[in-house]
Parts: sequence; C-alpha cells; structure tokens
Amino acid sequence: QLQLVESGGGLVQAGGSLRLSCVVSGFTVSGLSMAWFRQAPGKERDFVARITWTGTNTDYTESVKGRFTISRDNAKNTLYLQMNSLKPEDTAVYYCNTLYYGTDYWGQGTQVIVSS
Repeated sequence: QLQLVESGGGLVQAGGSLRLSCVVSGFTVSGLSMAWFRQAPGKERDFVARITWTGTNTDYTESVKGRFTISRDNAKNTLYLQMNSLKPEDTAVYYCNTLYYGTDYWGQGTQVIVSS
C-alpha cells in the first residue's frame, strides 16, 4: 500500500521554526521528485517547494524563499521541510506530494499554526 505520512506540525509563535517530515512507504522515492504544498483555511492548495530525486535541484514559491528549506533522505524514504522565521500567513495544513506512474499521491497533511 502506497502511503505518505506527514508529521512535525504544531503551534508556534511568529519568528519560530518547525521541521516537517514525510515518510513514504509502499514504494521507493528514488527517482521521484517530491514536493510540499499547503492549504490555508478557505483557500486552494498551493505549491510550496519541490526537490528532484537527487536533491540537487530545488524550487520554492516566492513567499518562502530564504526561510524554508526542502530536503530528502532517500535511504530513509523521507522528505523534509525546514521552516524558519515563520509568519502568521504560513498557517496552513501542509501536504507532501509525489507523482508515481502518473498518479498523484498525497499525505493526510500536518497542521501548522503560527501565532502573531
């Protein structure tokens, strides 16, 4: 069974940090690009960051550049998102994602709340 499970969310004050993790089971992430998305209340799910399977290339949405870092450990089948200098507007449910044989796979999400 293919499964993505996020963790690491929580409540943090503005300026604080969190590290999200996404553990993948049921298939190996080697060879796959992976990404983080987020969905704020009442809004659509938006792209946050992406990383190629080697980890050498990354891409970020403009609002998180310089604050968030996406990384991966293929040996552990795990994707990470280090979030620093958090802002209230970063409040959202964060989802990891990958495209596997033409199908989009999503985790259940992890809630991040940033208080001002």
